[in-house]
Amino acid sequence: MSKIVNELKREYKKTKKSSLLVYFILRFLVIVCLIRQIILGNIDSALLCILSLFLLILPIIIQRKFKITLPNTLEAIIYIFIFAAEILGEIYNFYGHIGNWDTMLHTLNGFLCAAIGLSLIDLLNNNSKSIKLSPLYVALASFCFSMTIGVCWEFGEYAVDKILLLDSQKDTIVSTISSVELNPDKKNKTVVIKDIDHTVLYDKSGQELATIEGGYLDIGLNDTMEDLFVNFIGATTYSILGYFYIKNRNKYKLASKFIITKEK
Repeated sequence: MSKIVNELKREYKKTKKSSLLVYFILRFLVIVCLIRQIILGNIDSALLCILSLFLLILPIIIQRKFKITLPNTLEAIIYIFIFAAEILGEIYNFYGHIGNWDTMLHTLNGFLCAAIGLSLIDLLNNNSKSIKLSPLYVALASFCFSMTIGVCWEFGEYAVDKILLLDSQKDTIVSTISSVELNPDKKNKTVVIKDIDHTVLYDKSGQELATIEGGYLDIGLNDTMEDLFVNFIGATTYSILGYFYIKNRNKYKLASKFIITKEK
């Protein structure tokens, strides 16, 4: 812990005051949340707080380990993203209370991952004598990097839902479905059912388990595709910004606020 404190002091001396201020405020809030969850006996939430504390330290560890520098804006947004996803989203259920909370975070994730991907390739470009990639290639690679991270994240959500029986891929109530599975002749022709009012679930013995009001329960597909789509929007947005930045670094400086650089 003392080593981490010393690293924080060293970073502070480098005038990264704004991002460190965000770090200390969020770290304090997470510790308060951790104490509260322990008092309430919510062990799962307490463990999530501990994970969040580790994730908040991770950017600093990565900077020192790989001798890179995260710009203030990128670092502060990463801290806020961790807090918004783990503490507000999971523990205080902002995912359930605020309809677009998950959508907002996935969009931001696509944007940030594209920035990180572009930064990694830009570092290679700037520190290699034999490799000089075009701005278009760098932007396209950063887009693909972001989308790959988004897909892997959805793989992870699917895995925990199947193995641990969680609900990371949130269900959606739909009133219209189309499926070849409902075709009585088992032909490859869809049967469309519209205006579904409710769905009743039974177990094998015929006992009613639950009634889903408003339609049919889609188990995660709509949520997954929406997450990937907004990840696409975030990735595309930053890839375009990054393309113009690499073409003219002096003119398009907005993207530089998210560019990782080599430590001087």
